[in-house]
Amino acid sequence: MKEFMTNLAIDFFVAFGIVLGACLLAGVGSVMTLQAPAYKMLDIAGRIKIWAMVAAVGGTIDPIRVIETNFLEGHLSPAFKQIMYFVSAFAGAHIGTVLVKWICQGSVQS
Repeated sequence: MKEFMTNLAIDFFVAFGIVLGACLLAGVGSVMTLQAPAYKMLDIAGRIKIWAMVAAVGGTIDPIRVIETNFLEGHLSPAFKQIMYFVSAFAGAHIGTVLVKWICQGSVQS
């Protein structure tokens, strides 16, 4: 159980870090090219969210295959754990995106 919780936390923070890091570096790149950083950061936040989630859970089709094989064989616990890894990674990517939107809120008028 401890290993499962550790992996959930790691998946969350990897996805969160990918979104936050990519957006911050996109902002730096925008400043260096004399563009408005908030627009680029918001654009990157929306586009990288799914890739952050995929990278956090393994980056290949193997996690989905684990769900399929275990579910079809009736082993629900490993399938449920893998689904929870996806949920944790999605939560990290989403919170990272929300944080970037919150940071850029004052810079971009809707």
